Amino acid sequence: MIDNPFYTSEFHGDYDIVSIGRLDLEDGGSIPDCRLAVTTWGELNEAKDNAILITTWYSGTHQIWRDVYVGSNHALNPERYFIVAINQIGNGLSVAPHNADGRNAELAMSNFPKVHIGDDVVAQERLLREHFGIELLQLVVGGSMGAQQTYEWAVRFPDKVLRAAPIAGTAQNTPHDFLYTEALSEQIRSDPGWAGGEYESNADVVDGLTRHAHIWAVMGFSTEFWKQEVWRALDFDSKEAFLQGFLEPYFTVMDPNDLLSMAWKWQHGDVSRHTGGDLPAALRRITARTFVMPIDEDMFFPVRDCRAEQEQIAGSELRVIEDVLGHLGLFGVAPTYMPQIDRNLGELLATEV
Repeated sequence: MIDNPFYTSEFHGDYDIVSIGRLDLEDGGSIPDCRLAVTTWGELNEAKDNAILITTWYSGTHQIWRDVYVGSNHALNPERYFIVAINQIGNGLSVAPHNADGRNAELAMSNFPKVHIGDDVVAQERLLREHFGIELLQLVVGGSMGAQQTYEWAVRFPDKVLRAAPIAGTAQNTPHDFLYTEALSEQIRSDPGWAGGEYESNADVVDGLTRHAHIWAVMGFSTEFWKQEVWRALDFDSKEAFLQGFLEPYFTVMDPNDLLSMAWKWQHGDVSRHTGGDLPAALRRITARTFVMPIDEDMFFPVRDCRAEQEQIAGSELRVIEDVLGHLGLFGVAPTYMPQIDRNLGELLATEV
C-alpha cells in the first residue's frame, strides 16, 4: 500500500467508503473486501424510486460531477432526485492497486487483478440494493468509461434502468481506441521507475506520467482546440504553458498502477460478452429510454462509432454535443457545454417510460 495524499477528501470532497464484501471477478479471482467510494446528493423517497446513478470515467472521481453537473440549476437536481455517484474500482478512492490493504493486502500494487466494466456494474448494483434498498434507477449517466458502465447497466440489468445517457463513450471499445489506450499505458510501463509495478511512490514514475499526459494532449483535445488556441481562454499564454500548467499536474499526482488498472478495463469494455460477441443482439436487450450523447470533436469516441451503436437500440436518440475541446469537453470548461447536457438530460428525464 502507498500513501498518496491526492486520494483524499481534501481534493475530492466528502465521500463514504462502503464495503460490499467479497467480489468475484469475471476473469477469475476476487476482491476479498470490495470497498467503493460513494457520494450522494438529495433524499431517497419512501418508495425508493427517485434514484439516479452517476458512474465515473478514467482518472476521474465524483468530484467533477459535484462541481459541474449536479445542482438545483441542473437536470441532475438533488431537490428532485436522490443522486448517487459510485467511483469505479481502481480509481484510487474505491479499492485500487495503491490502497489495497487489510483483507486486500495480497492484491496490492502489481498483484491487483484484472477488473472488467461488468465487475464494476455488478458491484454497483449490489451496493445500491444492499446499502440503500434501491432496485430501480430513473437514470444511469456517465461519460467515457462511465458511458461504458452505463451501457453495461442497460444491457445487464434492463429491468432496473428506466433511462440511460452514455456521454462520449461506446458499448464496445474499438480497435483504434484500444491502440490509443495502449499508447497511454506504455508511457507508464516504459518508465524504469515503474519497476514492474512495485515503485515506492508515484513520484518514482513522474517521467512516465508526464509522457502519459502528453498523449492526452494529442488525443484528449481536438485538432481544432489547438488550431484555435482555445488554451488562451483558460488563461495560458502558450500551448507549452498549458501542458505544464494543466495536463502535467493533473496526471503526475495520480497513482500509475491505478491508471493502468482502469486503462485495461477501458480497453476491454464490450457488452457483446453477454451475447457471444453479437453486439446488435446485446444492444437489443436495452429497454431503457436512451439518449446517446457523443461529443462532435471527440477523437477517442467519434460520433460515427456512437451512431452505429445507437441505431441498434430500440427507441433511442442520438444527441450530439458540440464542443471544440473534444473528449475532454467532459470537464465542462466551455460555457456552451453544460447547457447542452442539461437540455438533453432534462428532456430524457421528462420522457414517459
